[in-house]
Amino acid sequence: MRTRDEEFEELRPLLFSITDRILGRFGFGFGFAEVASAVGRSEAACRQLVVRARRHMDAGRPRFAADQREREELAVRFFEAFKEGAVGNLMEFLAADVQLVGDAGGKAPQWGRGVVAGARNVAGMLAALAGPFAQIGGVVEPQLVNGQPGAIFRDSDGRVVNTWTLDIVDGQIQAIRAVVNPDKLRHVGPVADAWAVVQETNAARRTTDWTREEDPTRPEPSGQ
Repeated sequence: MRTRDEEFEELRPLLFSITDRILGRFGFGFGFAEVASAVGRSEAACRQLVVRARRHMDAGRPRFAADQREREELAVRFFEAFKEGAVGNLMEFLAADVQLVGDAGGKAPQWGRGVVAGARNVAGMLAALAGPFAQIGGVVEPQLVNGQPGAIFRDSDGRVVNTWTLDIVDGQIQAIRAVVNPDKLRHVGPVADAWAVVQETNAARRTTDWTREEDPTRPEPSGQ
């Protein structure tokens, strides 16, 4: 017995050939008779093709919605762990080869060369950042960013410091993409002075050891 995907693959060429005409029917009032005449098929056959295509698309929606919901829930738990600042807890969410990728555009502080790799290094850096950032009044707002699970980081005045998006596959975070470039943040809201936020955060770090679990291998952000 053929699977639904196999049936759809068989229909794909014909569906593509009549896509414009089907769209024309719904967008411009063309009837099935006009579509059937244009593609050389019977009206009944065209109706059946549309029904089968709709069923295929509808069958994929619940799984996609479930996967998206699971990623969003994982992101919420991850940012809760981030606020706690424990290396071990953070590592539970990270793939072994996770990357923290920064986009500063030369206009804001950047971690190392822009990429921090490995679960231990990434977790150590995040743990060292969480407590001091909260102490200076920084706020982390988990939400969708460009359609992906992520968060907006704001300073004590509510201005945008950066945004993070999380690449989540098979229940693990494969990459954290941090946009710090102010030119790419202006559409989110008023942008903070990232250099000043980093200096203030570092000052808070020096007053207290905020890392719950010591990690001597954790990298230091550049521009400090």
